[in-house]
Amino acid sequence: MSTTSHGQPLPLPAAALPDGCPDWDGEQARRWTQAFPPRWVPVRPGERSVPATVVAGVLVAGSPAVWADLRSWVAALVALHLVWVLVRPEVVRFSAPVLIVLVLVPQSGLPYGVAVPVVLAVVLTWPAALLRMARRTRQRQAARAAAGGVTAVLPDTGGRLKRGRFLAGAGLVLLVLGAVPAGLGGLIDLADDRQAVPALGWYVAGLGATVLLSGVLGRRRAARLRGGPVPVLRVLVRENAEVDAEVFAADDVMALRPLFTVAVSEMDDDSDDDDDDDDDDDDEEDLEEILERLGSDQPGPLREAVLHGLPYDGAEVALVSAAEEPGEPPVTEWSTGPVRLVTHGAIRRRLAKEKRTEAYAERGRAAAAAVGAGTGTGAVRRWRAGSLDVLVVSMVVMWGYYGIHGESGAFRYVIGGVLGLIGALLLPPMLAWRITADAEGLWINGLRRTHHIGWDHIRVVRCKGTELTVDSYRTAFPQWTVRTPRWPWLERRIGLVHPYERTAAEITAMWQDPALRPTGVSGARQRGLPLWPLAAVLGAGWAAALVLLP
Repeated sequence: MSTTSHGQPLPLPAAALPDGCPDWDGEQARRWTQAFPPRWVPVRPGERSVPATVVAGVLVAGSPAVWADLRSWVAALVALHLVWVLVRPEVVRFSAPVLIVLVLVPQSGLPYGVAVPVVLAVVLTWPAALLRMARRTRQRQAARAAAGGVTAVLPDTGGRLKRGRFLAGAGLVLLVLGAVPAGLGGLIDLADDRQAVPALGWYVAGLGATVLLSGVLGRRRAARLRGGPVPVLRVLVRENAEVDAEVFAADDVMALRPLFTVAVSEMDDDSDDDDDDDDDDDDEEDLEEILERLGSDQPGPLREAVLHGLPYDGAEVALVSAAEEPGEPPVTEWSTGPVRLVTHGAIRRRLAKEKRTEAYAERGRAAAAAVGAGTGTGAVRRWRAGSLDVLVVSMVVMWGYYGIHGESGAFRYVIGGVLGLIGALLLPPMLAWRITADAEGLWINGLRRTHHIGWDHIRVVRCKGTELTVDSYRTAFPQWTVRTPRWPWLERRIGLVHPYERTAAEITAMWQDPALRPTGVSGARQRGLPLWPLAAVLGAGWAAALVLLP
C-alpha cells in the first residue's frame, strides 16, 4: 500500500476537478467549525454509547410499567427518548413536548417523585436537540458560502442506489417483532407483567421505527445528492484507523485538524456482470488492505479530493479522490452513513489518547525487552485469565442478579433467561481464557474448541485500551478479544504494566523475532480445554438461582 509524506498529498488529476471548484481552505473551514453545537450537546455518539443506551432502554421501558403502573407505550416512549437524543434529534423536537404532557397528566399514574426527574431529563435534552438542528442549518450555510455557488454533477458510475436498504429491512423486522408482545397486555394474568411485556414490545417496535426512519432519511438525502448539480469543494481526505473517510481542509497538508468523518464505499457498477471473477479478486485484495490497516491502527495516505454535497452533522456526501496506487483512476465513493463531526473536544481527547498510547507503548517495549531473557529456551509459554478477570465476571453476575432480584413472572424469567443465555456465552472466555505459545504458533481456547494460529499467519496482537486482541489473516480464525477495566492514571502514577499489555508485548516479541519463540510443542492439556462445560455450569447455576432464590 502506498504511503505519502507530510506536505505531499497524492494529487487528483486535473480532469477530475469541476470547473472553478474552490478550495475549502483553513479560514472557511474554521467558520464551518464555529457552527458546531456547544460541548454539552451530544453530536458524536461513541461506538459503545448507542448499544449501551439501547440496552439501558430495556430496563427503563420495563421498570416504570411494573412499579408505577405507567401505560406501556408511554414507558416505552420514555426509554426511546434516550436513544433519539443521541441518534435522531429530528424526532426529539416533536416527541419531547408530547412526552412531558403524557407524564404530567394526573391519569398517567406516575408518582410525582418519578415524574419530576423524568420531566427534568426531557426538559434538559429538548433544547439540545433543537440547538443541534439549528446548528446543522448554520453548517450548511457556511459550506454553501465556501463553495461560492460552484456546482457540479456527480460522476455517473451506473450503479444502483443502495443507501438505506439494509436499515429499512432491519427496521421492518424490529417493528414486527415488537408488535407481538405490544399486544399481549390483556392476555397475561399476572398484574406485574400486564404492563412490562407490552412496554418492552412497544420499545422494540419504536426502535424498529427509528431504524426505518434512519434508512428513509439516508436514502432520501443520497437520492437528492444524485438528482442534479450539487455544491463542490476541494478538500484532502484519508482513511482513518477505522477505515472511514477523514476529511481535512485543502491547505491542511499536515493533517492536523480533521473536520468530519464519514463511512464510505465505492459505488458498484451492476453492468459489469462478466467481470465477476476479477471483482472477486479485487474484493479479496481490498479486504486484505482493510485488515492490514485495522491491524496497524494507522491512517492511510493523504489524498486530494472533491467533496460533492454540503457537509453538516448527519449529511450524505460523495467524494472523488485520488487513488492510493499510482496510475489508477480517481476513486468515487458514496457515504454509507451520516457525516459525523470531529468536535474540538474530540480533538483534545485524540491528543490525550495519543499520549497515553505512546506511554503504553513505552511500557510495552520495556516488557518486550524483559521477555527476551526468559524466551527462546524451548519452554512452552502460557498466559491466562487472572484475578482481575475473575473479579470482573463476579461483579457482572452480581449486577445481573441484582437487576432481577425481587421481580417475578415473565419479567423475571424472560429477561433473566435472556441475561443468563448471554452470560453463559460471553463470560466463560473472560473467566478462563488461555493463550499457549509453542513452536507451531498460538493456541487459544474457545467456547467450542481450541483455535490455532501459526506464527506466519498472525495479523495483529494488540492491547488497546481495555481490550486484548489477537487476529489472523486466515478467515478460519475468528478474531479473539477479551476486556477488563483499567485505571490509566494509577498505572502511570505507579509505573504499573497492565497484565494485558505485558501479554501483548511478550507475544509480539516472539512473533516478530523467531529466536525468541519456544522450540517445544505443547500437549493437548497445555493448550487449554474448550469452555463449553464451564458455560453449561454457569447457565445451570443461573437457572437454579432464578427458580430457587427470591
